[in-house]
Amino acid sequence: MTATRIDGKAIAAALREKIALEGKTLIEETGVVPGIAVVIVGEDPASKVYVASKGKAARECNFKSVEHSLPSDTSEEALLALVGKLNDDDSIHGILVQLPLPDHIDESKVLELIRPDKDVDGFHPINVGLLTAGAREKAMVPCTPAGSLILAKRCLGDLSGKSAVVVGRSNIVGKPMAALLLAESCTVTIAHSRTKYLPDVVRAADIVVAAVGRPQMIKGDWIKKGACVIDVGINRIPAPERGEGKTRLVGDVDYDSAAENAAFITPVPGGVGPMTIALLMANTLTAARRAAGLEDLDFAALLG
Repeated sequence: MTATRIDGKAIAAALREKIALEGKTLIEETGVVPGIAVVIVGEDPASKVYVASKGKAARECNFKSVEHSLPSDTSEEALLALVGKLNDDDSIHGILVQLPLPDHIDESKVLELIRPDKDVDGFHPINVGLLTAGAREKAMVPCTPAGSLILAKRCLGDLSGKSAVVVGRSNIVGKPMAALLLAESCTVTIAHSRTKYLPDVVRAADIVVAAVGRPQMIKGDWIKKGACVIDVGINRIPAPERGEGKTRLVGDVDYDSAAENAAFITPVPGGVGPMTIALLMANTLTAARRAAGLEDLDFAALLG
């Protein structure tokens, strides 16, 4: 068996096209222009690239996009004041504060100040609680898990009754991913680096979501024949074959060996990453529609 490569880049592009059309309809029918504000503190190159890609995606979707780039010595008080101002700005429906923040700023204070209805990252405790309580329709769902779920459903269709293992227990990916899979009536196990007999646990799963942050940790012989593997990991490792000092990106799964057993697998890069940005646009559109008193859209259904 050779796994089908899940083209997250193409699926994300198709989703962004649908979001752009829905955004245009919203503007024409209500006059509400979806608006997103991204706040970045400091000069981290990777964060700047990511923020730029978010801005580009927003503009392609006909959204209002605002970027606040602050110096690394910005005080916590100043950042909180900016978030408060964005909370009160009716033209901004989504607020995203790029993480990580400098050490002198308390991330939890900043994230908890963002209005839950504008929390397009889905990190506010109220959104976390709603998702965990099974009230997804009222929550803002974290983008990476939401995108991962769409990919799994496109490959497998109805997930009801399937066995799923999420390797990783972070608040950003692992825990919300498990909540989403439970809502799809999967039987869900959250595993991690300290799980005993981890290969055996993973080997029992129809769906494997890898989000542990360790390069190529999950080997091919851990994967059940015919499983769907969603690799959330993004790790940079040395690539001497490309030249001295060169690196390359890999996931948490050993792609080549896993592809020999899996039926479907996401590559890194080009798998989950593009879906994260697409779902950020989806959340922004959802926030704008809710502000206009409209019902949420089913973005998985939009893709057909």
